[in-house]
Amino acid sequence: MKVTRSLLLTGALATSMALVLGGCSAAEEDEGQAPGSAGTLVIWGDDRVEALQEVAEQFEADRGVTVEFVQKDFGAIRDDFITQAPTGNGPDIIVGAHDWLGKLVQNGVVAPLELGTTADAFQEVAITAMSYEGQTYGLPYSVENVALVRNTELAPDAPATFDDLIAAGTAAGTEYPFLVGLDPAASDPFHLYPLQASFGAPVFETAADGTYDAGALALGGEGGEAFATQLAEWGAAGILNTNISGDIALEEFIAGKSPFYLTGPWNIPAIAEGGISYAIDPVPAAGDQPATPFVGVQGFFVSSQSENPIAANEFLVNYIGTEEVQTALYEVGGRAPALLSAFEAVQGDADVAAFGAVGAEGVPMPNVPAMDSVWSDWGSTQVAIINGQGDPVELWRTMVANIESTIAG
Repeated sequence: MKVTRSLLLTGALATSMALVLGGCSAAEEDEGQAPGSAGTLVIWGDDRVEALQEVAEQFEADRGVTVEFVQKDFGAIRDDFITQAPTGNGPDIIVGAHDWLGKLVQNGVVAPLELGTTADAFQEVAITAMSYEGQTYGLPYSVENVALVRNTELAPDAPATFDDLIAAGTAAGTEYPFLVGLDPAASDPFHLYPLQASFGAPVFETAADGTYDAGALALGGEGGEAFATQLAEWGAAGILNTNISGDIALEEFIAGKSPFYLTGPWNIPAIAEGGISYAIDPVPAAGDQPATPFVGVQGFFVSSQSENPIAANEFLVNYIGTEEVQTALYEVGGRAPALLSAFEAVQGDADVAAFGAVGAEGVPMPNVPAMDSVWSDWGSTQVAIINGQGDPVELWRTMVANIESTIAG
């Protein structure tokens, strides 16, 4: 599945460039030795790790532990880590997306993180995203999600429901009442998920702690079938169009051809540069439940094969998990900080504040390995339904059965 967001980019070749930060290397330390003595932590990350230079130098000064960053293509980190960690050649820490977590745990390459009461300092959705089977594995630093971007000159008021949105979009007299980028072969279940969720059709059931139950697929039933029926109606009416890609949707919105655009923070710079007067609103519900978007969380994971796990935990919790560092990472990536105090500190950025408020009401994108079995059938079925290629309920039921069969193996 192709999704236009940095969190899901996969398959690119690694481009490694070592960035050794801090002063002279200290003496080697014994495995598991507590912070405060010599050693080295190796961290794999993308170009945003450069924002961590100052805190790395402070950690070395405080603890005598050198931090070495290896810059890699983000899409290559997960699979390279799974391959190399068991051999002892992997890093101590990686920067990654929360939806990698199930596969990382399944392969035994990450260790639980001891956050203690520090967990309460982060957005709840971020901690939930970084948890798996009752344990927290990652230190979150950013959250991102879609929201409704509204051209305020064409639509002065935020719509209360999706029906209101369509009515306002039609009344505006523009070429499109509503825009969202879709793929002609794979649709975009990620972007359309808040609308689906409003019909009461999540992907998986959730446990009491908010984590996902991979054995309880919840796409079927009345909610899912009602959403499928609505997809067909939207397709027939031209509200959804699989020939309007993400790039086309962005271009058309900037050209003033629609008052409403379902997208994420990654497209806001282009919209602002295009001179559009805009507001960022919650996605209005199409069904009778809230339209909760998927939330993507990025953070740091400790290798289960690290020779200095205590120092790694210390660096993440007490150094990366500070307002100063979380704010610095926001300044590089432009995504809402996961740390509550840092999120409050950046409220002057109206775009980040608005997307963050929407994300706080969202749900983590499933991080279970079974999710890999969902995307393909989910997207292709949406395409068939939107394009009127069969009875929507029957197509949806077949999709559910196929996904259940794939998960069962």
